[in-house]
Amino acid sequence: MTSRGALVKFRLKTIAFAATFAAAVGAAHADDVKVALIRGLTGPLQAYAKQTETGFMMGLEYATKGTMEVDGRKIVVITKDDQSKPDIAKTALTEAYEDDGADIAVGTSSSAAALAMLPVAEEHKKILFVEPAVADDITGSKWNRYIFRTARNSSQDAISIAVAIGKPGVNVATLAQDYAFGRDGVAAFKEALAKTGANLVAEEYAPPNTTDFTAPAQRLFDALKDKPGKKIIWIVWAGAGDPLDKLADLDPGRYGIELSTGGNILPALAAYKRFPGLEGAAYYYYEIPKNPVNDWLVAEHKKRLNAPPDFFTAGGFAAAEALVTALDKAKSTDTEKLIAAMEGMEFDTPKGKMIFRKEDHQALQSMYAFKIKVDPNVAWGVPELTRELTIKDMDIPIRNKR
Repeated sequence: MTSRGALVKFRLKTIAFAATFAAAVGAAHADDVKVALIRGLTGPLQAYAKQTETGFMMGLEYATKGTMEVDGRKIVVITKDDQSKPDIAKTALTEAYEDDGADIAVGTSSSAAALAMLPVAEEHKKILFVEPAVADDITGSKWNRYIFRTARNSSQDAISIAVAIGKPGVNVATLAQDYAFGRDGVAAFKEALAKTGANLVAEEYAPPNTTDFTAPAQRLFDALKDKPGKKIIWIVWAGAGDPLDKLADLDPGRYGIELSTGGNILPALAAYKRFPGLEGAAYYYYEIPKNPVNDWLVAEHKKRLNAPPDFFTAGGFAAAEALVTALDKAKSTDTEKLIAAMEGMEFDTPKGKMIFRKEDHQALQSMYAFKIKVDPNVAWGVPELTRELTIKDMDIPIRNKR
């Protein structure tokens, strides 16, 4: 089967799997815990959304030992599609709190959509777990006390990448999407890279729907080509577009320029087979973490879906673990009791322990520096661990104004 055919089959199985769980939780009753799961199920980030949902439902199963209950109350999941559009995301969360009676919400796939949801949580004084949106502003300048993020933030991405590729004398340029995810990512990267002794020489931003990267690539080549020593373009991109492959087609190697990027979902990692030795850093790759939670997730996911869990599957799972741990600790869906329970709370995930930092409710977590290995028996480039960056290894800035 082609990689595209396998991906389609996998997605269909994922939808069926999620639907089975949705049916299993049944109709809501007054004493049930109602959780709204908001994701961009249609639109450019649908693959991320499907993985998040699969991981979230599997996480609920694991955390509740298969009962889908916590503290004697059934967990009912209400799903909503925000199409990765900020206005729809804002409306979806409002409807979840007001019309569906959701006690807690989880979402969403797009950083721009997640930022639109933050004031809604504050207005309704209800908890929003942010997963998998990454922009620093979510737990930074736009944060409020009802926001807890299990997803990594741009600073965690940036610091881990800077450690992986940043060394004295290295010259780096960046290509990023022109919205919160990309701009926050580059801002955090600049800050982290400065501490490594490397030089940031150019930045390019392109619309998220860009397919022709010729012009920004040439500007980056021009900025780097006459620099001495090692020269790298770091790519910050989510969803469609595939700038890694398209920049490679323009032959940066003729100027001695290398490419670097972060980890990605397995279908996207197929393009990495073209880049043996490429260095970067990842949030998750199913073979890297060694712990009982990840062992269960990998085994069960392969058994049920005939494929390993992916990038955002682990994130959805982590959000479910945080939710169940908080409800069990608070013994209530009362917002103030949940906040008190979660500030400083540790919880298990497929990546190991995460901790909600009290100051900004960002989940502190490990990240993984990697080098791409090409295995002819694997359909994608394998991110081979070169260094685990633990919570203690990364000084993640606190960017809110609490």
